[in-house]
Amino acid sequence: MKTFHRLFLAASAAALLATPAAAQRLGARTAAPEQMLGQSGASVDPLAEIAAQAAAAARHPFGTAQNPVRVGGPMGERAYLQRLRCADGTPPRIGARSDAGIGAYGSVVAAYALTCGAAPAQVVMDMYHEEHRESRAPAGFTLVP
Repeated sequence: MKTFHRLFLAASAAALLATPAAAQRLGARTAAPEQMLGQSGASVDPLAEIAAQAAAAARHPFGTAQNPVRVGGPMGERAYLQRLRCADGTPPRIGARSDAGIGAYGSVVAAYALTCGAAPAQVVMDMYHEEHRESRAPAGFTLVP
């Protein structure tokens, strides 16, 4: 069996060495990303696409899967929750984080169980927005700077 592997490796190496360097395009880009997007019919301007998604999401209550809070990663989720306040100005009790499916921006979103006094609530976040700092709060909540 070892002999077979050695022969196979030797034959593979010989074939690779016999191929001219110009024909060895491993990892070489075949087209610019903009060209590939244009050929697929996809939008070339990701900022315009996000703006359109945000406009569509704005038709739904903020903090739901249809209009999630946009934050940057798990640290963004924690930072947002630390700034969140109940209607009486106290911080909410933060419960478990759970999967909430696919959100308005096409990515997986997470829901946090919150409690203000005896009233349970939930806020849904999309952590795939690194450059966005949310300035809004869901209904019944406020944000501190």
